[in-house]
Amino acid sequence: MKKIIFIIVCVFIIAVGILCATMNKNDKNDLKKIKVAEVAHSIFYAPQYVAHALGYFEDEGLDVEIILSSGADAVAAAVMSDDVQIGFCGSEQTIYIYNGGSEDYLVNFAALTKKDGSFLVARDKSDKFDIKDIKGKHIIAGRKGVRV
Repeated sequence: MKKIIFIIVCVFIIAVGILCATMNKNDKNDLKKIKVAEVAHSIFYAPQYVAHALGYFEDEGLDVEIILSSGADAVAAAVMSDDVQIGFCGSEQTIYIYNGGSEDYLVNFAALTKKDGSFLVARDKSDKFDIKDIKGKHIIAGRKGVRV
């Protein structure tokens, strides 16, 4: 878990650094407007949310707007239409667009996560949890519950 958070923070810092390097820093009052579309709100984006809430982007001359776009296809469409400058979604959308023969396609520059960003939580504390403990239980996976 610490490794994943470290990777996310590093990728985020690199992205902010790239954005800062490309903007004109002559006047701090002229903030560069950046829109970021994300496919889902996730704990993995916590560094971004904290930086936004604490005004770190403004300190670097950026006016960042974070928007939620439902689905990777919506994120990709927003990036390709220049409605947003950055899109967080899976690389599969880039592959679909490229394989569709489009001459204008997305380029992924980093992977924020390698696995699903979901967590398994329970109502009751378990000091000796084993994945086998969920057999026969209902799991709510952001959608209708399923029996495992």
